[in-house]
Amino acid sequence: MKKIFTTLTMIIAVGMFSGSALAQTDEEIADAVMKMAKGQWADENANPGKVSKAAIADDYTEFNSDFPTRIDGKAMSDRLYEALSSDGSTGAASEMANAKVQVYNKDTAILTYNYLGVTKGKDGKTFPSLAKSTRVYVKIGESWKLVHANFAPITVRDND
Repeated sequence: MKKIFTTLTMIIAVGMFSGSALAQTDEEIADAVMKMAKGQWADENANPGKVSKAAIADDYTEFNSDFPTRIDGKAMSDRLYEALSSDGSTGAASEMANAKVQVYNKDTAILTYNYLGVTKGKDGKTFPSLAKSTRVYVKIGESWKLVHANFAPITVRDND
């Protein structure tokens, strides 16, 4: 009986240890989410007008300054992004300032940041692109998917 109890205790201990060793820490999740967002930017800057689709959920939703309503679904988002990007402008630079990732239950991550970008128009002129941004990621199966984003423009007020 003592041998059975010792064996069961060892099995439970090994199971608990191996499960916790495989679980990602909040810091690892935050790093992965930041890497995904920056990778999406790099893909879209390298391929103007094409959306980096790998990490976007099919039921993705978005609020942005281009449209007065919520954009529903990855397909709609892709069509609108590609149409807006067809003017020949490209992203010349993009930076993520004040980034913060909040992780909940190891399956939900909220990334907030200030977007600092430079867009190059088809005429070669550049202009700043600034936004307060939120991205919500959910772990679906073994992969992280972007399920919602909100990109609110930053406007500078005159002090007059």
